[in-house]
Order: sequence, then structure tokens, then C-alpha cells
Amino acid sequence: MELIQHLALGFDTALSPWNFFYCFVGALLGTLIGVLPGLGPTATVAMLLPITYYMSPTSSMIMLAGIYYGSQYGGSTTAILLNLPGEVSSSVTALDGYKMARKGEAGKALSIAAIGSFFAGTFSTFLIAVVAIPLTTVALSFGSTEYFALILLGLVTSTALASGSVLKAVAMIVAGMLFSMVGTDVDSGAFRFTFGMFELTDGLNIVAVALGIFGVVEVLKNLESTDTIAETVKVTKLLPTRKDLRRATPPIIRGTLLGSILGVLPGGGSILSAFLSYTVEKRISRHPEQFGHGAIEGVAGPESANNAGAQTSFIPLLALGIPSNALMALMMGALLIQGITPGPSVVTDQPHLFWGLIVSMWIGNAMLVILNLPLVGLWVSLLKIPYRFMLPAIVAFSAIGVFTVSNSSFDVYVLAAFGLIGYVLHKLDCEPAPFLMGFVLGSLLEEYLRRAMVFSHGDPMTFLRHPISAALLATAIVVLGLIAMPAISSRRSEVFLEEE
Repeated sequence: MELIQHLALGFDTALSPWNFFYCFVGALLGTLIGVLPGLGPTATVAMLLPITYYMSPTSSMIMLAGIYYGSQYGGSTTAILLNLPGEVSSSVTALDGYKMARKGEAGKALSIAAIGSFFAGTFSTFLIAVVAIPLTTVALSFGSTEYFALILLGLVTSTALASGSVLKAVAMIVAGMLFSMVGTDVDSGAFRFTFGMFELTDGLNIVAVALGIFGVVEVLKNLESTDTIAETVKVTKLLPTRKDLRRATPPIIRGTLLGSILGVLPGGGSILSAFLSYTVEKRISRHPEQFGHGAIEGVAGPESANNAGAQTSFIPLLALGIPSNALMALMMGALLIQGITPGPSVVTDQPHLFWGLIVSMWIGNAMLVILNLPLVGLWVSLLKIPYRFMLPAIVAFSAIGVFTVSNSSFDVYVLAAFGLIGYVLHKLDCEPAPFLMGFVLGSLLEEYLRRAMVFSHGDPMTFLRHPISAALLATAIVVLGLIAMPAISSRRSEVFLEEE
């Protein structure tokens, strides 16, 4: 009964004219971003952070969430029609989706992708509504020691699930945490790492850092690209047959369940979900030789998994205040800009935001099904716009946005500096996502560590005396031990190599 009342509040909030409009804008923009290869939702959300400063917290979160799950829909369109995944998670869909399109089954592949995405989005959103309250109840009983251990576990797990070198991922997290310490020490009032620059006394602007390390770097990376658009295939019959639906239904259900579980884990939930769903479907299939040659299961499973993974990644952010990936860290930054600290208190203090966001996901998923199939031709034609026209506009928009947040020209220099830093990291094969996770969570980790030390009078054994804290720290140590094992390390390399 209580859940029904909460959902009624959510519908009342999400269906208000402005929130409904921002849900539509987010879904539409997310689809566009998913279609355009090389940009991605993380860079887009980073560029839109300055705008959210002038919006209500509820409207901004609804729009940013729409961009995230909308990009999962859009990425599948060009993956199927052009063998050109707009999103990394859609690269798995391209394996069989493009082969189906070449055989004249593009409409069928697009429809199955849309149906699977809608089912996964609906189920995972319902899952968020069901588990969020119990999780927040548990989280409200957490103290400083438990939160410190939880954040540390999140950082360690994100390292394990990041592609590339584990050592580099750890280094990026540490670097992000060090940059988060720039500014004024809250306890003592002393300046830290400011180098005598007054502009740094308030710390580094998260908008400038995120835009530089994601937005500007994406522009620089795309300037290097010489990829050309593949030959477009024609879209004919859209509706799948009953036989197609019978074949696609089990993979959709399995992909949804797999994505719903993996999406909660720190790291690339939607990416890992899509890859593992494809692997599962291929291994249990009676005709594994069809995979890679146009198997409908190879589209249905991964598309369901990546959408479920994208949406359940909101669970740790909303219920615990811990972002599960870089994009969730940016959304956490959007709330912090508004003066709202993500976590269990949001459910009680900001019920309109919490339940309005959840219900908007249902509405947004319905919008995406209606939007995607009729606008296929438009999305494909947009790919003909040369990047040399788009990229300067992105840089200009980023600089203007950063400046308008605090009317500080210094933040523009921070934007440029982190753009260069991010580009160097890209050349060194260092991922920016762990850096941003460390930057956002570093200050929280320090805050809870200090509180725990104050309450325990400086006794570090307090983390082991609390059962939940000790269990979380033990889990973090086990995860670190596992990823250090040669067998696990080589398996990670194989997984992420196949994803690319």
C-alpha cells in the first residue's frame, strides 16, 4: 500500500508539464547521443551540468537520466543499420544485428531491440522501486565506519571492473582523490595544494573537471578518427513474426535479469551486462554456429541486458549515495551542485525527486519505443553531418557552460587543463572513469575517515570492531586479491578485448 502511495506521488511529479517536457528532451537527446558515435552519454552529461544549475533538482535528474538510458536505445540503431555502435555497450548488438540487416531483416532487428529494451527498462525500474526503500532503511543505520568501508569497497570494485591495467585504474583513483583534496580543509581551515592561488581555495569545480576530462578529450579523440560511415541498409518490415518473438523472449528475460544484477555493481554495468548476456546465449544455444551470422538471440539478450544494467545503476546512487560508474558520479555532482547530498536521506527529505525520477524512467522508456522506430531515417541521416562542424560547437558550448556556473574565467582554464590531462591519460591507456570516481568520492572518503577517527579517539581498530564495516573491508581485500591473480587478470584482458 505504501509503495502505491509513493508511486502515485511519483506519477504526480513526473507528469507535471515541465518534468514531462524534460523527460522527453532527455530521451530524445539521449537517443541522438547514442546514434552519434564517439560522443557518449558521459561527455554529454558533463557538458549539460552547467545547465542543471538553473533547473530544479527533480527536472535536472529526470533529464540526465533520460539521456543515459536513451543513449542505450540510440546506440543500437546505428549498430544494426551501419555496423557503427554509437555506444560501447551496443558493439555486442552489432555482431548479429548488422548481419540481420544485411539479410534484409533490419526492421525485425530494430523491433526486437526496442521490445527487449522496453521490457528490461520496465522491469529494472520496478526493481528500483521495490528494493530502494529496504536499502535506504539499512543505509540509515550506517555510521562513519560503515560508510568509509562501503565507499572503499566501491572504489576497489570499480577498479576490478574497469578495462585495461588494474594498476593504472588504481593510479587513476588515487590521482582523483588527490585532486579532490585541493582547497580549504574543512576541519582546520588550512589551504591544501592551492600553491598560493586564491581561486583554488574553494577546490576544483567538478563541472570544469568533468567537462575537461570527458568532453574536451572526446573532441580531441574524434579529431584523430578517420572512420567513414558504412553503407546504409534499407529498413522494411518492422513487426517481428510470432516465431521471432518466441525465439527472442527467453533471451530478453535472461538478459534483463543479468543486467539488473550487474548494473548495481561499480564499473561498466551496461557494458559487462551486454557482453555476458551474449556469451550466455551463445553457450546455451542449440545452434551456436548462428551467432555472428544474424542470430536474433544475439540482439535480444544484449539489448535487454544493457538497458537493465543502465537503469539499475541508479540503485546504489539513490539508496546509498555511492555512484556505480562515471556517469552516476556526474549525476551525483549535479545533485551536489544543487546542495543535495545523494543517499538514503534523499528518500525522506526529497520524496518528489526520488519517486518522480523512478516514475519518469517508465514514462521515458515508453517515449523511446514510440520515438525510435519512426525516426530511424532521421537518425541515420544525422550521421552524414561532418564532425568538423560539430566539434568546435561542443568546445564552445563547454567553455560557456563552465563560465556561467560561477562566472569565473579561472574555471575555463581548469577546463582546458583537464582536457589536456585527459588527452595525455588517453594516450597512456588510462581510463578517465576511475579518476572521476576518485575525485567525487575522495572528499566523502576523507570525511567519513575523519569522523570515525574522532568518534574512536584515533583508534583504527574501530573499523574491525563494527561487523558491517569489517565485512565490507574483508570483501574489498578479497576482490583485490582475486584481480591480482594471473588467471583472473588474463580473463579480464580477454573480456575487454572482445568488448572493444
